[in-house]
Amino acid sequence: MSFDIIVIGTGPGGYPAAIRASQLGMKVAVIEKESLGGICLNWGCIPTKALLKSAQVFNYINHAADYGIEVKSAKADFSAMIKRSRGVADGMSKGISFLLKKNKVTVIEGYGKLIRGKKVEVEDKDGKKTTYEAKHIILATGGRARALPNLPIDGKKIIEYRKAMSLEKQPKSMVVVGAGAIGVEFAYFYNSLGTDVTVVEFMEQGLVPREDKDISKELTKVFKKQGIKTLANTSVESVDSKGKLCKVTTKNRKTGKEEIIECEVVLSAVGVAPNTENIGLEGLGIKTDRGLVVVDEFYNTNVPGIYAIGDIVKGPALAHVATAEAIICVEKIAGERVEPIDYNNIPGCTYCVPEIASVGYTEEAAKEAGFEIKVGKFPFSASGKASASGEKAGFVKVIFDAKYGEFLGAHMIGSNVTEMIAEIVAARKLETTGHEMIKTIHPHPTMSEAVMEAAAAAYGEVIHL
Repeated sequence: MSFDIIVIGTGPGGYPAAIRASQLGMKVAVIEKESLGGICLNWGCIPTKALLKSAQVFNYINHAADYGIEVKSAKADFSAMIKRSRGVADGMSKGISFLLKKNKVTVIEGYGKLIRGKKVEVEDKDGKKTTYEAKHIILATGGRARALPNLPIDGKKIIEYRKAMSLEKQPKSMVVVGAGAIGVEFAYFYNSLGTDVTVVEFMEQGLVPREDKDISKELTKVFKKQGIKTLANTSVESVDSKGKLCKVTTKNRKTGKEEIIECEVVLSAVGVAPNTENIGLEGLGIKTDRGLVVVDEFYNTNVPGIYAIGDIVKGPALAHVATAEAIICVEKIAGERVEPIDYNNIPGCTYCVPEIASVGYTEEAAKEAGFEIKVGKFPFSASGKASASGEKAGFVKVIFDAKYGEFLGAHMIGSNVTEMIAEIVAARKLETTGHEMIKTIHPHPTMSEAVMEAAAAAYGEVIHL
């Protein structure tokens, strides 16, 4: 019952940590209280993309005439879409089980809690408790939907993302509270199927408030065309869910004007809270800050031999970040030579339609940081591939340091831009300059050549604009 490494949690941080540790010759166990793959695989990244793909296909069918194809009628089967999404998640979870078994990782089912002496007490579903010990313990317990005091989640009329992807029937109307990635993805999905959707966002910028302002403006314009209503700079004061319909009282933070919106379902999408309660932090004296575990650049806590990664530490609550942290943490434990993560070069992706992808500084942040900048923008309306695909919405925006040509950031909105952002991440990692991007030959016709064109626009060399 003794291991080199025990990992608590099997999400996109936990299971890669276990597999990498095994590859490095360590005896490893993982502890999971629910389903292998964690929230990302079972209730987040993967099943939501399955739902969004169903919505996208439905939209393609409804606009088949735009491509010279006649389709007499199409009907969305909400239950079948939900079933497909769950099937995709289940299949992926089984894949994680295969990978762990292949890499000789011991899987322990139950709820893990730290106890003194580098030990973990695991309580299984029957209440039986077993103690395991390890030289190193990695906490990868992930996050959950954050709750607001005036938005009490009841799982029926006021729901969070897990329930939003497993509803028994499609609601006729929905208010989405929060316009980050989770909020706008579900807003797009339900609106595509015919649900009347209103998005309420507390921040003044409105949709995707952490993105560059130009991205937010473009998405707002497209969402309005799709029929999605947006209330920016607006707070939710209360929700009355006693009647047949929920009554959502909103207040404009600038004018003070209140409005009551009636809907069948309210979706709370106001962020992620870390799962750090009841895992034994206090008993070992592990330091936390506003619920997040305090770690150094290699994910050591203040208690030797205890580490934390993913949504429970400071940084973006993103699956790929958790995976990167996991690998660095384990390789450092193994004595490998590793570099800390550059958190200013983490790509962020949002999978509504049009998609959003970004990395690095926004234009506003670059100016605030004191850079003199060059900004280039290339609209997909000028892209041959976008026109041929019928996907002309959006643009690529790039930001360079005017003095040295440093690639400061990129912001994209459009079809398949989540597949394009890695080029920018690699370019920034390799310290590529603006002129080097211009001279990098991109294939034609592609959506990705908009990156080259945007770089050229920043330096007054653009050809196709």
